[in-house]
Amino acid sequence: MQPVFVPNWRDQAVFSPDGPQPQVLVQTDKLKAIIGSLEAGQVIPPHPEALAVYHFLEGSGWMTVDDERYPVLSGTIIITPEGAARGVEADTRLVFLAARIA
Repeated sequence: MQPVFVPNWRDQAVFSPDGPQPQVLVQTDKLKAIIGSLEAGQVIPPHPEALAVYHFLEGSGWMTVDDERYPVLSGTIIITPEGAARGVEADTRLVFLAARIA
């Protein structure tokens, strides 16, 4: 695998009135990293997933992990365990880096 260099994450953020349009930065059999972007009011419904790290880059909203709801702001990091249902709700435009580890 070649190094992935992203000099400005803002260039990867894609906002759409049709809902989230995640931009894949890298995908291997062990790692998938994306930039996720949501407009205010958009939601990613809770769904089970592998072990993952979420770093919120811009905006504010909420992340649900199983039955817990966490406020997220620029700079928030949440690490979710394997199999946990997670979802995201945007109060404002919200951008995050997510890395799913297999």
